Amino acid sequence: MEKDVYILAIESSCDETAAAVVKNGREVRSNVIYSQIALHTEYGGVVPEIASRKHIEKINQVIEQALSDAGMALSDMSAIAVTYGPGLVGALLVGVSAAKAVSFASGIPLVGVHHIEGHISANYIENKDLEPPFICLVVSGGHSHLVVVKDYGEYEVIGRTRDDAAGEAFDKVARAIGLGYPGGPKIDRISKEGNPDAIAFPRAKVGNTEYDFSFSGLKSAVLNYLNSCRMKGEEIVTADVAASFQKAVVDVLVEHSMQAVRKYGLKKFAIAGGVASNSSLRKAFGEACEKESVAFYHPSPIYCTDNAAMIGTAAFYEYQKGIRHGFDLNAVPNLKLGERADFHGK
Repeated sequence: MEKDVYILAIESSCDETAAAVVKNGREVRSNVIYSQIALHTEYGGVVPEIASRKHIEKINQVIEQALSDAGMALSDMSAIAVTYGPGLVGALLVGVSAAKAVSFASGIPLVGVHHIEGHISANYIENKDLEPPFICLVVSGGHSHLVVVKDYGEYEVIGRTRDDAAGEAFDKVARAIGLGYPGGPKIDRISKEGNPDAIAFPRAKVGNTEYDFSFSGLKSAVLNYLNSCRMKGEEIVTADVAASFQKAVVDVLVEHSMQAVRKYGLKKFAIAGGVASNSSLRKAFGEACEKESVAFYHPSPIYCTDNAAMIGTAAFYEYQKGIRHGFDLNAVPNLKLGERADFHGK
């Protein structure tokens, strides 16, 4: 019988300091997240320097808590996994440095993980039957990718945003209508009270690339609408603006994704990333997948946000392939999906 693989995973790419213990890639034994949202709210967004300092303060605590919650010792681990990109360089460096220190001190192998691969892999945690190939839409504050997941760790990006990521557009529009940060959950909440058909915001088409996204025009349209109302002294119904904006984003994401599902003939579709916890998005995709007779997968909200369990899951499949990293592992803030940085500890 094969020996169980336990991975201690660390995630610090943005403003969550997280650690988790994952068994055999699919069973989460512990998942500890220290969120900095309250800290950054007063600034209206993540301040990189503050994020890095808070990671330094919390990283050892979350690692110890993850092992404690799992009821396990460091010596029980098969590998130490860590996000090394993409993300904020200072934030990434805290996690990478901690993982290298733990690996060096314990002699346990080190496995670097791509943050976006982590988000995609979050779908494996609760959906034990899900295996590649499938199509996945990754929507977060910094990324909007439409991806063909060919195999574990093997990806083809078929669509991406040309400008603002979906989550970024949510944050900017939320700020413009006075909801503040973080924008996604606040727009999701207030949209339930609004009319999604009240305002006809544009749905952008990007040249002849059928799967790419653009949200900057939509964001500008919302700002123009708000300015126009203020100049004319007309009432701005915040819930209607939020609901109409959200519907414009969701419509484009669903339309492009379902086009890809039809073209590639895959009967499995998944969503991932922070925006994947949006209730309207989940509902719209649920209905669209049912109509196309496609199985729809989505992580629970706790696994949509940045977390270490998803990093442990992605690391398991890297570990199984024999991927190990040396102590020259470094942060790669602009690492693209599917790229593998060349760190061997030479």
